Amino acid sequence: MDTLSYKTISAKKETLKKEWLLVDAENQVLGRFSSNVAKILRGKTRTDFTPHVDTGDNVIVINASKIRLTGKKMTDKEYITYTGYPGGQRFTNPKALLAKAPDRVIEKAVKGMLPKTKLGDAIMRHLFIYAGSEHPHQAQNPKVIKF
Repeated sequence: MDTLSYKTISAKKETLKKEWLLVDAENQVLGRFSSNVAKILRGKTRTDFTPHVDTGDNVIVINASKIRLTGKKMTDKEYITYTGYPGGQRFTNPKALLAKAPDRVIEKAVKGMLPKTKLGDAIMRHLFIYAGSEHPHQAQNPKVIKF
């Protein structure tokens, strides 16, 4: 057997074909849903996954306002932000954040599951989250995925 005939193929940005995927967040549990979205965004579900290349697909999430949290997380979980000023630490919970900006709850969960590098920032640009069931990406012909 010729061992030189088996070469590891590394995906390149130029050779990738990104797909558009549509995911419905209605009645989905936030953590499990976000981890599945993060896997797709990172490219771990593809056969040509390469760790240092953005091999993931574009993901459109609809019905973000209808996401579920288990237990008392809706009121007990805290999101912390800092304004940069002394005494500028702000606290909010998912209930208040869902009322104000429903897309941010899923965005924070998915971002926490991606690499904290330039690659992670580039991957996040392929995530599109909408509170309702309407989205402006009809021209891309997204494929519907169910978890």
